[in-house]
Amino acid sequence: MPNCSMSQLPESSVADVPAPHAERPRYRVVADELRRRILTDAIPPGQLLPSETALIDEFGVSRGTVREALALLRAEGLAITEHGRGTYARPVLPVRRLGSERYRREVAQLSRDGPPETSFTRDQGIRWSAYQLEREFREVPASAAVAELFDLAPGTMLLERQFLFRAHGVPQQMSTSCYPLDLVVGTPVADPANEPWPGGNIDQLHTLGITVTRIRERVRARMPLAGETEALRIPSGVPVLAVTRQTHTGDRVVEVAVDIVLPADRTELVYDIDL
Repeated sequence: MPNCSMSQLPESSVADVPAPHAERPRYRVVADELRRRILTDAIPPGQLLPSETALIDEFGVSRGTVREALALLRAEGLAITEHGRGTYARPVLPVRRLGSERYRREVAQLSRDGPPETSFTRDQGIRWSAYQLEREFREVPASAAVAELFDLAPGTMLLERQFLFRAHGVPQQMSTSCYPLDLVVGTPVADPANEPWPGGNIDQLHTLGITVTRIRERVRARMPLAGETEALRIPSGVPVLAVTRQTHTGDRVVEVAVDIVLPADRTELVYDIDL
């Protein structure tokens, strides 16, 4: 039976197979060395990289080669270029750790007094005074995809809430969250002036006499959309974690978030599994 092994090819065919390049492209040589310096803190976070002219002199390459190397580092999320400043090693940002325990703590908050907080403020380790929230509410018909998550008919009216979360003024997370309109219309939950709401969605639903019994989240990684890149100040090459959430009371879905968007380089998922 014929096969595709090299040994079966005629000698002339073997001779015609091009040999791989033994030498790395020059821009990769420059990028590899700069990457090594960044990862070993020889160039600390926030410090400027050598200028293009200095890199040309050090490596004996063209300006175009240097710019290709810097573009690769930006694509890897290791460097940032700002007009008028130059290119610098990306600062290390605080990491937000997400786990299922954050919702259990919101439930526990319902039965005790304490300072106002949400899962976001706890995950960020910030006080309420350092928490800012941009919000926009509107009434919309459910798309087919969102209606399926609710198990409702497409076109069912929803209260859509778009949020941008900030800690100490720095954008950290954005989300689009929906309630069935007939569930919240005319209640304080539908008034954007009441946001941010201490206790989050679980406390909001509690004020309506609804007890949350289950939360399901689906997490996927993707590249950010243009609006997300701008709003969250995401450097080139950095993906996001997109979380779709369904909040249940019994068999009914009472809230859907699609998507909760978090920069992947500032987010860590934590799982505790008891077996």
